[in-house]
Amino acid sequence: MTGKCILITGCSSGIGRDAAHGLKAKGWRVFAACRKEADCVRLRDEGLESPRLDYEDEDSIKTALTTVLSATDGRLDALFNNGAFACPGLVEDVPRGAMRQVFEANLFGWHDLTRQVIPVMREQGHGRIVQCSSVLGLVAIQWRGAYVATKFALEGLTDSLRLELRGTGIHVSLIEPGPVTSRIRQNAIPQFERWIDWESSHRAADYRDKLIPRLYAEYTPDRFELPPGAVTRKLLHAIENPRPRPRYYVTTPTYIMGTLRRILGSRALDWVLAKG
Repeated sequence: MTGKCILITGCSSGIGRDAAHGLKAKGWRVFAACRKEADCVRLRDEGLESPRLDYEDEDSIKTALTTVLSATDGRLDALFNNGAFACPGLVEDVPRGAMRQVFEANLFGWHDLTRQVIPVMREQGHGRIVQCSSVLGLVAIQWRGAYVATKFALEGLTDSLRLELRGTGIHVSLIEPGPVTSRIRQNAIPQFERWIDWESSHRAADYRDKLIPRLYAEYTPDRFELPPGAVTRKLLHAIENPRPRPRYYVTTPTYIMGTLRRILGSRALDWVLAKG
């Protein structure tokens, strides 16, 4: 038993849920936060401690962290920021309100929670902050501009944070998964239906022929898809190894795109990405 404690967000399914159960099995005391209270109740029934934390709700962030620290006598060894959503659509069709909501959930809430955690870790003299980014924090693709923007911003913000916390005992890492089994596509459908007026778009035919068939298709695994446990294994290294890496790639596409970004010029990389 390590006796260490971690707060993980976005635990209702996928990466977060697997990480919560995986770390508990390794002896960590896990606080598995979810956005919806119903999901928190389900995780409590599974034997996890589960505070409600919604990145779009500032009060819930503060309350959840207070609950965790009350239960641990003020200690928190690690934070895994996870849980994000996408609003598919062409950049020209994403309204300001949609972009604002995506950034609230995928970046600003993460930043708010991280800022509140840092003084705790500084006081105890150690800590690990791990951010779940994406291959789309390395390269862009079509139809996912809002999500890509949040992940590019997260990459830069985290790199600055890592530099600023050098020598403090607080280590900061990014995990960059490619296709991992999750509900992100299914969860994107309500956002698309709420925000994207695709029938009025100049490129309505492209929506009809390209995005909508893929978005609403019956789920089939990507040929490079890995289970969420692949992320949990990298997370364990990031929070337990004496020398955690700044970045952890997960899945073959992330390794490929990370390499191509380093060796190709922008036009050549655009050509590759445009091919899908």
